[in-house]
Amino acid sequence: MPVNLAMPVLVVDDYNTMVRIIRNLLKQLGFENVDDASDGASALAKMRAKKYGLVISDWNMEPMTGYELLKEVRADPSLGQVPFIMVTAESKTENVIAAKKAGVNNYIVKPFNAQTLQNKIQSVFPDGAPPPA
Repeated sequence: MPVNLAMPVLVVDDYNTMVRIIRNLLKQLGFENVDDASDGASALAKMRAKKYGLVISDWNMEPMTGYELLKEVRADPSLGQVPFIMVTAESKTENVIAAKKAGVNNYIVKPFNAQTLQNKIQSVFPDGAPPPA
């Protein structure tokens, strides 16, 4: 896996069990620097305070959804290039299209395993390195 495993990753989900699952999967893949946030607003604050190489966010959260977070991130010149993977239990075509239009790098439908997560992360970093900031 040529991806930079030392890069900081932010996991955003309002469901603690899901945060733990994604954290464990990332650890299995070799990622050590993993932070988490329980909603889009706290994720945005963390992203403005620390440079992340990847964001993995749930779609359905309150008060700020993962979709709203994605739009905020893409609208912010200092955060706009951060690779963003959306995770959701919904595989509705219109959601996938909306996320793509908003600039998501990849999309994972729950449930998923370490191999799926690894494949999605690798597709976001085809050359192995995060894009330059």
